[in-house]
Amino acid sequence: MFYVGIDISKFKHDCFIVTEAGEVVCDSFSIKNDSDGFTELLSVLDSLDPKENVRIGFESTGHYALNLKLFLEKAHYSFMEFNPVLLSKFNKSQSLRRTKTDAIDSISIARWLMTVDYKPYPIGFYHTYALKSLTRLRDSLVKQRSFYMVKITNVLDHVFPEFKPFFNNRFSKTAIYLLDNYGSAKSIANMNTRSYDALRSISRGKFSMQKFIKLKELAKNTVGCDHELFTCQLNSLLSLYKQLANEVESLESQIESLIVEIDPKTLSIPGIGPLSAAVIYAEYGDLSKFNSPAQMLSFAGLEPGYYQSGTSEHGGGMVKRGSSHLRYTLMNLCIPLIQYNMTFAEYYHKKRNEGKSHRVACSHLVKKLIRVIFTLEKNGIDFDPTKLR
Repeated sequence: MFYVGIDISKFKHDCFIVTEAGEVVCDSFSIKNDSDGFTELLSVLDSLDPKENVRIGFESTGHYALNLKLFLEKAHYSFMEFNPVLLSKFNKSQSLRRTKTDAIDSISIARWLMTVDYKPYPIGFYHTYALKSLTRLRDSLVKQRSFYMVKITNVLDHVFPEFKPFFNNRFSKTAIYLLDNYGSAKSIANMNTRSYDALRSISRGKFSMQKFIKLKELAKNTVGCDHELFTCQLNSLLSLYKQLANEVESLESQIESLIVEIDPKTLSIPGIGPLSAAVIYAEYGDLSKFNSPAQMLSFAGLEPGYYQSGTSEHGGGMVKRGSSHLRYTLMNLCIPLIQYNMTFAEYYHKKRNEGKSHRVACSHLVKKLIRVIFTLEKNGIDFDPTKLR
């Protein structure tokens, strides 16, 4: 058996190859992150016979390893990706020295591979990676959109502080339309019947004449400052906000079409929509690498901490390691699951009746959800509440 450790970096990758007997086949060498470097690596790997006995491993380093993974898959080599924390713990168990170089890391990766069960990356992972990239990009843009929403609120506090409370502190389509087309309290106060017809159409009849008259009165009597500086800021921020909102909408459309095409069994659970199902599918990836729901819970960082030493023994909060995107999505699913899924609603109220707080009850709900997802995906069956215990 040949163990190949590769330390991934942006411009180069360091490699080391050793046999299961500890014999060094290739001492540490570097390859460039380009076509020539990949060809050099392939020639070395092809010299190892048989190909089935080659085990390749590297740390999870975001997008830096993507091209190498695609290259190895195309060359019909399996590989294993793992959490860098595991290698850090392994290195500490081997030596107290703090020396760290890319070459040393490649050696450590190869030797670490010899001590664990080899779980190769799934074939055809790129589809999952694409969905993962889209969902994470959407999350990033949503956060930026929220940032500009706060900035818009800050400007409104100067020019028209009564505006946002009038809309229940939410930026609805009607509110954004008003700010985009009028932009100041003075312009809103001078709105006419034609303006009302447009607002009524945008709000689908929800913006009544009484609301229209009240908003005009608030604008006429506002304590805000009508200054050109604030108007300029508001227009710039609105432009950025709308641009991000359009990008988020476009991404959501792509994500939904992809996840519907994949059709994971998680989508059959009432309360879980396409966007949430896409995050769960993308972050977990191939579920064959998980042997139990407990491993899936640990991957999301939702398992409780535990400490025991001598006579001291106590539990702790969530370890919060692993995918923060996955953890955030799973915890946020609790409310829709309680609202639209009787099975999970009953389980939540059972935990609440046991004296558990809302957050703790939600953590139990997520554990149950992960057990359900594990069963559905492993067995390829749709959600059926009558079969739950």
